[in-house]
Amino acid sequence: MSSLAAALAQRQRDRLYRRRRIADSPPGPEVVLDGHKLLSFASNDYLGLANHPELVSAYAHGARRYGAGSGAAHLLGGHSRAHHALEEELAEFTGRPRALLFSTGFMANLGTVTALAGRGDAVFGDRLNHASLVDAARASGAVFKRFRHADMAHLATLLEQQPGRLKLVLTDGVFSMDGDIAPLEHLARLCRQHQAWLMVDDAHGMGVLGRHGGGSLQQAGLNHHQVPVLMGTLGKAFGVFGAFVAGEDTLIEYLIQQARSYVYTTALPPAVAEAARASLKRVREDHWRRERLAELVTRFRHGATQLGLPLPASHTPIQPLIIGSSEEALKVSEYLLSRGIWAPAIRPPTVPKGSARLRITITAAHRPEHIDRLLAALEESRP
Repeated sequence: MSSLAAALAQRQRDRLYRRRRIADSPPGPEVVLDGHKLLSFASNDYLGLANHPELVSAYAHGARRYGAGSGAAHLLGGHSRAHHALEEELAEFTGRPRALLFSTGFMANLGTVTALAGRGDAVFGDRLNHASLVDAARASGAVFKRFRHADMAHLATLLEQQPGRLKLVLTDGVFSMDGDIAPLEHLARLCRQHQAWLMVDDAHGMGVLGRHGGGSLQQAGLNHHQVPVLMGTLGKAFGVFGAFVAGEDTLIEYLIQQARSYVYTTALPPAVAEAARASLKRVREDHWRRERLAELVTRFRHGATQLGLPLPASHTPIQPLIIGSSEEALKVSEYLLSRGIWAPAIRPPTVPKGSARLRITITAAHRPEHIDRLLAALEESRP
């Protein structure tokens, strides 16, 4: 244990130590953390659905009908009618033949990549991909090559140089720490040219982007032939929990047989599936949520530009204020906390060294005065 204690002490000295805060309120623009009421800019509940009455009611109805848990893995009797209906509705929503539920996005990525790729294959990933894609590629046993962020020339070179029975390219749709969107059309063309599969993790695009909230692929006009594997989560814009993979019937049947994180895991509680079905309806019908969200993002970016704050070119709800050192990022975060605003510092290894930041996330539940209050506090925090 002494070596663990020493490693923890070093993290504290490096200002990289992280701790949990205890929430005593539902998700929303205003939350109670550690007993303090705070204006939050740290939530992935992009459409403000996590505490929606229809979702809460559907959850309660599902619990009354099916109980608190599923009782078994999907293949051992835990696959309820609620799960099955949600899969069918997600397939229709994404414009794909079938969808398959997983308990988390991490498990969806891990199970899918390790089922598809192995020894003798090659996996390629954007350098800024989510940790779950990185870990999945490493766990697959395939050769793993990382290309420079959104650098299609570099990826083309790697695809040409690296042999493999199967070539699988992995990318976030919306990058979780920078908020930018992958060059999906270019990626799809490149994969087609090199006979490679393309898998997109659209955790942060699903529900937010696209005409009907179908995500970054819908926005780019790409179908399941151009992007064979789509992963989406239900715990961000959908405001619930869980994840899914959507694609051709053969892909889904193969994952049911081979994805270990699907086969050997207890199924999501059916009540969660019922809440997700209610959320899907709101995502499809409440276009005003995406419109309000876009207006608030524009308001924040306009104000930040006027203040001279260094924001990357992100027009998604993820607005990173890159500060540099972990110590300075913590100072700004702590100042905001003193003003009743929760915008935690994101530090290595979550982001590259020297790029510590505040990952400011905006939701449709925020109001214009919330944005103005944040901007005023950021201006005051400057030396």
